[in-house]
Amino acid sequence: MKKIISIVLFSALGGALTLGAYKLFLEKPQIVIEKAVTPEAATIQTGYANLANTIENTNFTTAVDKALNTVVHVKNTSLKTIRDPFTEFFYGYGSGMKQFQQIGTGSGVIISSDGYIITNNHVVKGATSLEVTLNNKKVYKAKLIGTDSTNDIALLKIDAEDLPYIIFGDSDNIKVGEWVLAVGNPYNLTSTVTAGIVSAKGRDLDGNNSIDSFIQTDAAVNPGNSGGALVNVRGELVGINTAISSRTGSFIGYSFAVPSNIAKKVVEDLMEFGNVQKAILGVKGGELNDKVSENLGIDFTEGFYISEVTKNSGADKAGLQKDDIIIKMNDVKVSTFADLTGFLRTKRPNDVVTVTYIRDGEEKSTDVTLIKNEITAITALGFELKNMTRKELKKLKIDNGVKITAISNEELSYYGVKEGYVITAINNKKVYTVDDVNELVSSKNDGDVLYIEMLNLKGEKERYIFR
Repeated sequence: MKKIISIVLFSALGGALTLGAYKLFLEKPQIVIEKAVTPEAATIQTGYANLANTIENTNFTTAVDKALNTVVHVKNTSLKTIRDPFTEFFYGYGSGMKQFQQIGTGSGVIISSDGYIITNNHVVKGATSLEVTLNNKKVYKAKLIGTDSTNDIALLKIDAEDLPYIIFGDSDNIKVGEWVLAVGNPYNLTSTVTAGIVSAKGRDLDGNNSIDSFIQTDAAVNPGNSGGALVNVRGELVGINTAISSRTGSFIGYSFAVPSNIAKKVVEDLMEFGNVQKAILGVKGGELNDKVSENLGIDFTEGFYISEVTKNSGADKAGLQKDDIIIKMNDVKVSTFADLTGFLRTKRPNDVVTVTYIRDGEEKSTDVTLIKNEITAITALGFELKNMTRKELKKLKIDNGVKITAISNEELSYYGVKEGYVITAINNKKVYTVDDVNELVSSKNDGDVLYIEMLNLKGEKERYIFR
């Protein structure tokens, strides 16, 4: 009797494990930002009755005709390994390693007639093979050209010609309240179009790596929409649908897209340089609000307050100073930190931008030449890094590496890591710039391990494991 009960228990547990593995490895979810549902959020649902009446007087067919055939279905196949404790129980440790095929699905947008496709990085991450299905049901194998985990953008290429493609719109010019359409493949339902308005711009969402310049809309977006098109009423691409705010994993009223100006710049860099060219202004500070302004003793509550100007940077050479308040970049209003970073992510080193700022209550403007990012703080690891000059590399007899200039993690100091150490590789990949380190660290999944190789002050190699 005891033997029968044991068999039944093992069978039940085995079934639960199988079901859990199926749910875990069947499909990758869309990025979901969990937010508490408030009574205010519930009013969104009642608002759709009024929204439907307004839609009756708005014609979206032109936009749909332009966008529908440019949006594709993306299938990501990858292999994952898990341990089966039941097999190990009967046959010994190490015998229960099993591989599962994980299928992830999402959307993508054709941006050229010869088969370049833009999608989200998280849609294609970890893929061993990629498959693209067009709206006319034709299926192609896709090649991954490049990715940018910072902005959650990836570029694919299929071997095809004379494809319908979408035209990029100017995401800086879209207005809050403007109609937009989300086109994608939610829940594997191909060629789905939903309508909404731009609810906000420059959204900074917690829990989404460093993406901090989203377009927020109330167009319905669900798992499978990731990488799909957000278009205006003229059928121009103004964003790449990326995330939703939900406690259920499904749409409850808010969705978010990477602005098209950022996405366009990323794919152009990937095509031309093979990586993303990142530019900085050369200032440190923070965005203003009522409390910050009160502490600073100023009357302005919107803008970016400069607390420090980097020596010899473009900002320094253009005359920007500590206590200046940036209110505009070119013709783009800067109210928040996300406004500033979102604008800079559309630019490259050596681009010249017009900065409008407030100094001593007077509005001024100056042209600033953006520079390459040479210094960055890696908060996840607890240190600040600086690019190395050719002279520094030659002195150490190495051809790549970035120098640690400051340490904020006491544990690192305890284990002997010091300022002046040089990081040469992460997970066996050589690093040449601080952007390389940012890219590798930001693409790390929860639970992944980083193996970091460093040169100590004596020029000896040391290896550290970061979890």
